[in-house]
Amino acid sequence: MSAARRHAGSLIAFAIVLGWLVIGGVTGPFAGRLSEVATNDNTAFLPADAEATRAQELSTEFADVQAAPAFVVYTRAGGITDADRQQVAAQSARFAEVPGVIPPVSPPLPSEDGQALQVIVQVSQADSTETGDTIGELRRIAGEQTDGMTVHVAGPAGLQSDLVEVFGQIDGPLLLVTLCVVLVILLIVYRSPSLWIIPLLSAIVSYALAAFFVYLLADAGAVTLNGQAQGILTVLVFGAGTDYALLLIARYREELHLRDTPTQAVRAAWKGTAPAIIASGGTTIASLLCLLLSSLNSNRSTGPVAAIGIACTLIVMLTLLPALLLLGGRWAFWPRVPHPDRAQPEQAHSLWARIARGVGKRARPVWIGTTVGLGVLVVGLTQLGATTLGQSDLFTERTDSVAGQELLARHYPGGQGSPATIFTTENTAEEVTRAAAGVPGVVDVRPAGSTGGQQQPAPAPKVVGGRVELAATFADLPDSDAAEQTLRRLREAVHAVPGSDAVVGGFTATNVDTADASTRDRNLIIPVVLAVILVILTLLLRAVVAPILLILTVVLSYGATLGVCAVLFRYVFGFAGVDTSFPLFAFVFLVALGIDYNIFLMTRVREESVKRGTRAGVLQGLVVTGGVITSAGIVLAATFSALAVLPLVVLVELGVAVAIGVLIDTIVVRSLLVPALAYDIGPKVWWPSALSRQRAAVSYRPRHSR
Repeated sequence: MSAARRHAGSLIAFAIVLGWLVIGGVTGPFAGRLSEVATNDNTAFLPADAEATRAQELSTEFADVQAAPAFVVYTRAGGITDADRQQVAAQSARFAEVPGVIPPVSPPLPSEDGQALQVIVQVSQADSTETGDTIGELRRIAGEQTDGMTVHVAGPAGLQSDLVEVFGQIDGPLLLVTLCVVLVILLIVYRSPSLWIIPLLSAIVSYALAAFFVYLLADAGAVTLNGQAQGILTVLVFGAGTDYALLLIARYREELHLRDTPTQAVRAAWKGTAPAIIASGGTTIASLLCLLLSSLNSNRSTGPVAAIGIACTLIVMLTLLPALLLLGGRWAFWPRVPHPDRAQPEQAHSLWARIARGVGKRARPVWIGTTVGLGVLVVGLTQLGATTLGQSDLFTERTDSVAGQELLARHYPGGQGSPATIFTTENTAEEVTRAAAGVPGVVDVRPAGSTGGQQQPAPAPKVVGGRVELAATFADLPDSDAAEQTLRRLREAVHAVPGSDAVVGGFTATNVDTADASTRDRNLIIPVVLAVILVILTLLLRAVVAPILLILTVVLSYGATLGVCAVLFRYVFGFAGVDTSFPLFAFVFLVALGIDYNIFLMTRVREESVKRGTRAGVLQGLVVTGGVITSAGIVLAATFSALAVLPLVVLVELGVAVAIGVLIDTIVVRSLLVPALAYDIGPKVWWPSALSRQRAAVSYRPRHSR
């Protein structure tokens, strides 16, 4: 290549880098502003046709401002004194003056055991940030001069405030931990004082670009961003971006041994890896967009948000990263500088050459043994038991709302302060009240807004548009399994009243409808994701047998991962269970990301099979991709593990599941199971393409490095 062409290539690379740095500088600030457009109100994510959603819409006719209750609970082990009552009454009056509080505030409600007082405060839900400020002010006032009383602020509004605080850590601690994790692993992988800068800078620009587009869409109302989607976006961009970078850089290093100039090496590396990277990213994007089929708004939003992250990462990694590598040249790899010595890849991978020989000699025992081993892990699924996590089980730490909920459960009827709401016609209100009161688990039914306690007569219900609103108090905590069963019985009872047109909503109803929608989504989306991935793999590999095998191995890996996680969550972490959304999210991310490594492997195997024959190509593909794919899997597992820094059980479980699943995919499935299956089947793995009828062209004898 002439010096002029090399100089022109360097100028183009410099222009690309400069352009991306400008884009990164413009979009970077939006990465810290995502929390401004995020919402974490559960009712905002319900399906439009859910009964709890219809109840939420009806409630707007009975109240000018949407509100959620906060329960300020005071306790004294020796019993509440007269002085305590006076002090709580004074604070109750001050609560009504707090911005964001919707009066009237209830008077102090004593518990039957005489050891607690409860004040119910309605908090505006107009803005999640303002809700947090309101709850913070309530907690400040309640904590003043308690004279030995224990006080906490619980209820749906208190819970939402704690969630906002937790998700506020995504912009800071989670991003910092993710960056540190990626940095440490890159230093270990490359053992270079400078090379790590190139993939990390590319990942940072990818995240800034993704955050910019997500912010604009969320601000315009096109997507509903929540804290869970925001956390997933962070780890997904850095994890997937680093994976793509590792694959391209590994091929670039390989080509530097075979090419005279870095420009030639970059071009050859891009041509060799871009199809696999694009196919991998495309598969992940297609899988994530399948979440648009979900009936839950939270799932429908998470899919596009994550897909945007992958799309931005693909664009940056296929443009900025090669340009940075070209500018860095050979010396970016210092002190292990690759020279044009025509060294063969297997000479640098003695470990993977030995693994390849072992797979070639005992292919059938290897795939049978790994299949049986993964099958044993699947048995752990019996310990999974998906359930809606209660408020006290939602956090890994004991928050103020959790502590307050525990006190409420100890001193008051479980559902007091967070009743189920029943909307019915004025003419059938009395009959609906009797039907609801007869439901096992319901301890009181009265017109909504009444806070006088069960001992006082209920006032006449407010009538709006020919409808009335009733409140049914449950004996059990509103987020418990028992309360959910009561809610289902309550709906059956009031729906059976002729002409009632009854609609039941509230906190427990939201949980029930969310769980039901999650089950429907799981049964619909999982088969669709599998079908989409199968089509993409068939087109990519130009075969039918290989894609089916890859799908089956990844599904087996998914089952084994959930089996391991079920045991860990119950017996090691001590979690009460998993949320109903967990199996679907775990599936989408594990399958979409797990198939990536098989794409990286099998596209190289196919490339080698054309030159060497299938069985030799399988072993050669394993040798040259083994190190980089394993490193990529470790990076992705480590980045998703960063979700554990957030004190939220749902995200901790998802992070652990993806980390374990990715490690199983890279260490067991991709390194042993898939190569052994492909080697045992031989050329027929490419059926019905012409490659399935090709004979071996070259024998394979991997060599140790010297």
